[in-house]
Amino acid sequence: MRPSIVLFGDSITEEAFGEGGWGAYLANHYSRSADVLLRGYSGYNTRWAARVAHRAVASIAGAVSAVTVFFGANDAALPDRGSALQHVPVAEYKDNLRAICALLKKRWPSVAVILITPPPVDEDGRLRYPYAHDSSGLPERTNAAAGAYARACVDVAKQSGLRAIDIWSRMQKFPEWEKTFLRDGLHLTPRGNRVLFEEVVFALKDADLSLEALPADLPLFGDIDPDNPGKSFEEGEAS
Repeated sequence: MRPSIVLFGDSITEEAFGEGGWGAYLANHYSRSADVLLRGYSGYNTRWAARVAHRAVASIAGAVSAVTVFFGANDAALPDRGSALQHVPVAEYKDNLRAICALLKKRWPSVAVILITPPPVDEDGRLRYPYAHDSSGLPERTNAAAGAYARACVDVAKQSGLRAIDIWSRMQKFPEWEKTFLRDGLHLTPRGNRVLFEEVVFALKDADLSLEALPADLPLFGDIDPDNPGKSFEEGEAS
């Protein structure tokens, strides 16, 4: 059966199928080999995601080969600023990630779960695009806080034997990453989406889900016998 790759996360995942989005890149990359399914929930933290994870994936049928779990940007909102309602303490964040991953593994025992850390935060960008018109003059998120959650995410992956994409560290290796990869200090620009897409493709390749490792869905045009196309299709069904 044609395998599926599920993207489970917050607004950065919900936006993934937008123009220049990392999910759109991924769907195009695997267009003939796998279905990319979106389960993105803007504003969600891991506390809420852990409660609804079973509902989020309940309607997904068939073989799921991989799931990306991309939460933490909202958990890392500061508890005394404008986005306090989204804040989740680091220790609970780690427990919630473990619970989400355990649920996914229970539903699909052979699935490759890939954790993605929250991205870095451009605090100047958050001041220019404040949450809910917050007039405090303080960013509701900081890069230092996002880094703490990124490290916690990587720790959970290591302890659980899962793959992790440390996008927080990866993006900051580039000059002028603040404006190059983030459009409002938090959400990704097309270039930021491209960097994340490339990291996800690399992680999927490490999980033996590279484009080369997956068979094409139905015979390729060049493999169809024009004099006996039915035979080509029957061979595909038999395999």
